[in-house]
Amino acid sequence: MRNVRSSISSIARFLALMLFLLFAIGPLVWIVITSLKSADEIYTFPITYLPKIISFSSYQKLFSFAKFGIYIKNSLIVTICGSFGAVFFSIFAGYALSRIKAHEASKRLLLILYFTQTVPSFILMVPLYTMVAKLRLTNNLFILGGIYMVTVLAFCTIMAKSFFDRIPQSIEEAAIVDGCTSTQALYRIVIPLVTPGIVAVFSFAFVNIWNELFIAVLFLSSPNKMTVPVALNSFISKAGISWDVMGAGLVMALLPTMFIFAIGQKFIVSGLTEGGVKG
Repeated sequence: MRNVRSSISSIARFLALMLFLLFAIGPLVWIVITSLKSADEIYTFPITYLPKIISFSSYQKLFSFAKFGIYIKNSLIVTICGSFGAVFFSIFAGYALSRIKAHEASKRLLLILYFTQTVPSFILMVPLYTMVAKLRLTNNLFILGGIYMVTVLAFCTIMAKSFFDRIPQSIEEAAIVDGCTSTQALYRIVIPLVTPGIVAVFSFAFVNIWNELFIAVLFLSSPNKMTVPVALNSFISKAGISWDVMGAGLVMALLPTMFIFAIGQKFIVSGLTEGGVKG
C-alpha cells in the first residue's frame, strides 16, 4: 500500500512539473515558431502550429527595415555600463557593511537599503527627470546607464553583503599577518572567494536593466537612441502589430539574457545558494 501511495505521489509531482513546464516554456516556443513563419502564414485560418516552410524573412525585416541592430547596440551600452557600475560599487559597499555589521550606523544603513526595495521606482522618476532635464543630460545612453545603476545598486549591495558574510574574517587576518595590507587581502583573497556571488550580482543587474522599459521611455526621445524594450514597444501601433517582426524581436531580446545564464549558470546557482544562507 505504501508503494502504491509513493508511486501515485511521484506521478502527481511529475504531472504538476510538466504542467508548470508547459506554461513556462510554451509561450517562448510559440514566439520562436511565430518568428519562423512567413507573414501570410501567421494570419492563415485554421492556425498552423508548425511552419510549413521555415522562413527567416521576419529577421531580415527586423534588421533591415526596423534597424534592430542599433537598438541592440544601445541596450548593450546601457546594460553593460549599469551592470558593471552596480557590481563595482556593490562589492565595496557590501564588503564594508559585512565587516562593520556590529556598528549601529551599519545596521541603520542596511535597514535603509531594505526600505528602498519597497518604494516603487516610478515615484522617483518625476524629480529625477526634472533634475536630469535641467542639466540637459536626457537622451544620453551613458546617463541612462548611470540611472539604471542607481536603481539596482541597493539590492546588489544587499546581495554582495550576504556573500561577504560567508567569508570568515580570520582569513583576512591571516593574510595581513603574512604581510598583506587590508586592500591586498580584499583583492587577492576575499574577492576571488566570492566570485560566484559577483557573477550572481552581475546577472541580476544585467537582466533587470536589459528588460527595463519605463525609465528608458522617459529619458530617451530620439529614435536612434531607443533600447530594445522601447523598440519592441514601438512596434505596437494603432494599425496593429506585425507579429512576425515582433516575434523575431522578442527572440533577439531574449538571447543576451539566455547567454548570460548559460555562461555563468554554475556560478549563479552556487552564488545564490551561498548568499541565501546568511544575510
